Amino acid sequence: MRRARLLVSKVDPWSVLKMAFLLSVALGIVTVVAAIVLWTVLDLTGIFNQVDSLLGTLAGSEGSGFELKKIASLGQVASFATIIAVVNVVLLTALSMLSAVLYNISATLVGGVGVTLTDD
Repeated sequence: MRRARLLVSKVDPWSVLKMAFLLSVALGIVTVVAAIVLWTVLDLTGIFNQVDSLLGTLAGSEGSGFELKKIASLGQVASFATIIAVVNVVLLTALSMLSAVLYNISATLVGGVGVTLTDD
């Protein structure tokens, strides 16, 4: 069995930027799909109607006329999830690039991270 001890002394910021962008886009797609699935499950189980009847009961016999589906429709939930996903893509990509630059600066001072590779 051979062993090689290596030192990660520099990380290419451009490759970190590309990888972080692709992974954050995948996370954004998962966020939008999860929000749509969650809304659909809540609608199919009747949670929206139960919340409406609960609020009608709490408001009194005259009724409040409040409908949760009008405030949180599927289109609005999907739009909000898309906005959150886009903001996350920008923030995660920028933070990953900044982390790579900060790692390179600190690696010049400390020497980097040691990695041991083995061959089985």
